[in-house]
Amino acid sequence: MYRKLIFELSKEGRVGHVLPDADVPASSREELIPQNFLRSHPAELPQVPENEVVRHFTDLSVLNHHVDKSFYPLGSCTMKYNPKINEKLAGLSGFTDLHPAQPEETVQGALRLMFELQEYLKELTGFQGITLQPAAGAQGEMTGLLLIRKYHRLKGRNPKTILVPDSAHGTNPASAVISGFQIKTVRSTPAGLVDLDDLKSKLDEDTAGFMLTNPSTLGIFESQVSEIRRLMDQVDALMYMDGANMNALFGIVRPGDMGFDVMHLNLHKSFSTPHGGGGPGSGPVAVNNKLKNYLPVPIVVKEDNRFFLNYDLPDTVGRVHSFYGNFALLVRAYVYIRMIGKEGFRKIAEHSIVNANYLKKRLSEAYEIGFDAPSMHEFVLSAENQKKRGAKALDIAKRLLDFGLHPPTVYFPLIVKEAMMIEPTETESREMLDAFAEAMLQIDKEIDENPDIVLNAPHTTPVKRLDEAGAVRNLDVNYYKRTD
Repeated sequence: MYRKLIFELSKEGRVGHVLPDADVPASSREELIPQNFLRSHPAELPQVPENEVVRHFTDLSVLNHHVDKSFYPLGSCTMKYNPKINEKLAGLSGFTDLHPAQPEETVQGALRLMFELQEYLKELTGFQGITLQPAAGAQGEMTGLLLIRKYHRLKGRNPKTILVPDSAHGTNPASAVISGFQIKTVRSTPAGLVDLDDLKSKLDEDTAGFMLTNPSTLGIFESQVSEIRRLMDQVDALMYMDGANMNALFGIVRPGDMGFDVMHLNLHKSFSTPHGGGGPGSGPVAVNNKLKNYLPVPIVVKEDNRFFLNYDLPDTVGRVHSFYGNFALLVRAYVYIRMIGKEGFRKIAEHSIVNANYLKKRLSEAYEIGFDAPSMHEFVLSAENQKKRGAKALDIAKRLLDFGLHPPTVYFPLIVKEAMMIEPTETESREMLDAFAEAMLQIDKEIDENPDIVLNAPHTTPVKRLDEAGAVRNLDVNYYKRTD
């Protein structure tokens, strides 16, 4: 169905909203505003009545996939449902009308919220210090690596290598390079764990640290953390944990207790604040006592029932974000934690694990499982068998759109051929998981019975299949077909 642009709906003389007359005389306006900034003719705005404007944008809002519309099993992204109470409370004027340059005595409520959030996150992770400044997971990674670099330099050392598993998020090596390090990649075993022999062969006095995602992006819990910690201690290297998959650990195990020195959290993932489309984000970094004094300033502290910003950290790595972080996301995470409660977080982890393993079992009827190991919050399928029969992982992902479902992550992790990484999260019901499984199983049958319907999908979306490669190479050309 063809949808008109808002300008195509416009008709001369149609009125959607009437603004009051200006209370400043025209002569005064002309005196205040330089002539070169004044319009020579009225703005060419669409003229559409209010009801049609509302219908137009409401219609557009449901064309795209989002967590309020459909199942969103984007692996490694934890696209859980965002409770609306988060939005309501983050929108209170006492939060939205604040200015970051206000005196501390006028923002005690905001500082209290930040302080208590810090304490909650330290309790959940088992660390002794934390910064709320980083604006995303990748910036949190960079912050943690700067802390590692500071640790070594204050000890008179300058190791230049960070070890990174081949199953890591792509941001891990990128963050390490941006922070001034070189990368050595460590292989995974067929079981999806770190290959300790390969790790030992690449570990030396030039090793500054090891970045590990646990559970890994393969959806597998790394059970060798204690041994890896022992190896790192031999060369005084530090352990960094990518906390992107913390959703599977809440209330079960704490990274600080496992032997990690530093980690980042994704408030826009594990703590249900909205994300997608490049932002907004929030990536607090938690550390143990080794790194506590190097955190970015300021840190919110409490003294005699007063909250204030502490800049007195002589060995700080400096700011990584203007002011104090993405405050509105901090509010949402705080509301979520207070709503869930301590016991509720363990249920989040348990339900996310159960959902992933249930869905993996159902899909194993037709799809090859990437790793024969118990899954945590997510799992990896391989569409290699489907590819041999004529349809690739990308084709399956496109066909899922016709079922009103967002596709999983495809072609990542790279160590699995035709990878499809699926994370259902804890917020989805069994009925929704079954609906996704039935769609995936039906697509598998269609590959044999009606391959064209898969290879030419999607059919029901406003825009048909994109030529992504062509669009990247030729930015000035339209690489889509309308469905009208």
